[in-house]
Amino acid sequence: MIRPFDDLFVPDGDEAQRWAEEELSNPRYADAKPTWFDLVARDIGRFIADLFSSDNGANIGPWALIVVSVIIVAALITALIIWGRPRSSRAVRRARTDLLGESDDRSAAQLRADAERSARDGDWDTATILRYRAIARGLLERDLIDPAPGATAQSIAREASAVFADEATAMRRAAVSFDDVRYLRHPATEESYRELAATDDRLRTRRPEAVPA
Repeated sequence: MIRPFDDLFVPDGDEAQRWAEEELSNPRYADAKPTWFDLVARDIGRFIADLFSSDNGANIGPWALIVVSVIIVAALITALIIWGRPRSSRAVRRARTDLLGESDDRSAAQLRADAERSARDGDWDTATILRYRAIARGLLERDLIDPAPGATAQSIAREASAVFADEATAMRRAAVSFDDVRYLRHPATEESYRELAATDDRLRTRRPEAVPA
């Protein structure tokens, strides 16, 4: 009678413990903060080591150990497929700082305050740039837009118009004001800034309309 598993290697307790420790010492675990997956993998490694200890191995038998090991490995592979590999702490989502071509981590309120400060000093160019950034940041903070990296003022205006359709014309004018100052070096005026600021004030107090089901 042929016994296909006669030559299958069944590790002893020390060998199984070493395998578990080597797996859990992999850099993908060392570089990551403990997640539920890390903790489960650690406990499974200990469980396998205990199963293959001399006492338990004698009581359970090699066939049962093989079956249990296959089930555990299959469960681990399934978990990896569904939830992915453990993530490094460096991969934790960070706040987006790139805004209209520059790295800027100021909040919408901070940008708005800095814009008003520049306006009081008569620096309409800086005030215009900062106020449009405040509009973009405010929409981002409220999760109303999701621009691609490197998004332009016009693309942000289009996304905002999809949320507030009746503000489409005002947003296009606001984006033009930003581009005129930022890229074309056309001087801003108090009137153009006040129009931009009024658009910002309306948007930050409004709520998006419910989308019909």
